[in-house]
Amino acid sequence: MKVPLYSPNTERPQLAREIRRLEQDVLRMGALVEQSFRLSHQALFTRNLTTAEVLPVLDKKIDRFYRQIELDCTAIMTQQAPTAQDLRCLSAFMQLVRDLERIGDYAKDLAKIAIKIFPYAPHFCLPEIAVMSQHAQAMLATSLVALADLDEVNGRSIKRLDDAVDNAYDRLYHTLAHQRCDEGVVEPILLLVLAIRCLERMADHATNIGQRVAYIVTGQRG
Repeated sequence: MKVPLYSPNTERPQLAREIRRLEQDVLRMGALVEQSFRLSHQALFTRNLTTAEVLPVLDKKIDRFYRQIELDCTAIMTQQAPTAQDLRCLSAFMQLVRDLERIGDYAKDLAKIAIKIFPYAPHFCLPEIAVMSQHAQAMLATSLVALADLDEVNGRSIKRLDDAVDNAYDRLYHTLAHQRCDEGVVEPILLLVLAIRCLERMADHATNIGQRVAYIVTGQRG
């Protein structure tokens, strides 16, 4: 069952507006993180290094949103005596933007990996890693839709989607760990191990976002 982000309070319209504004800022930050993820995917799997050059600029914008949202949440908590439901929402926002910020950091890391692996021939595991990346991106998109709609069911469903990413990680890690290195060249294998680790962590953070949405709605963790 969906419930509103906060109960309408005609006596506190300013607080209601500020929480609505914060929610929109979190969604704007999420849109930037989604863009970063897409660009890192292109850099790694289509070998388009031009997209990799955009990531540091986007990452700075994401970090600015992160810092500002944390400051705004703290200011509301300390200055406006929010209700218990408002406090639940604000605390979830502060945790949620940390998850978004980390996904943005991992996207930047994937772009760096794309640059380092570019001189090597495409690895036979890349198509399966690309599917893993697409699953993780879908999880992030689903978590942000759940936030926009305050959809508890959609938020909790992301945990099930995470299984596909975890299974892909296990398969790929086993394959890469047991691959024989041509002419002793291990760097591309190590870089791909780092890439799948980034993707696995990005999916975990997307799962966290979904769980935090459910907490906003129900007040229950887990």
